[in-house]
Amino acid sequence: MSIVYQTDKRSGITYAYESKAYWDKEKKQSRSKRTLIGRVNQETGEITKTDGRCKKNSPYQTVQLTEQEEITFRLKGMKISELKQEVLRLEMENRELRKKLEET
Repeated sequence: MSIVYQTDKRSGITYAYESKAYWDKEKKQSRSKRTLIGRVNQETGEITKTDGRCKKNSPYQTVQLTEQEEITFRLKGMKISELKQEVLRLEMENRELRKKLEET
């Protein structure tokens, strides 16, 4: 077993892999199996565990959602009846705001 470091050319990120060598009887030659350990911090050399796909939970990827995306994300899990109630609430709020605007 050994640790192998490989740099992704596209992103410049270095990943650490655990490499295990084994003998392939069919091909009669040595092969290796690599398992991802994590991402290598370039400044400290420390290895941080990762799944290698930069999912939402990754501390390296911070996504800024627009206001519309935040609303869509919030509404995504709602049922149709809940969505209808939300539409009603927003229509009532809209009417109240229009009345206030007309008064001023």
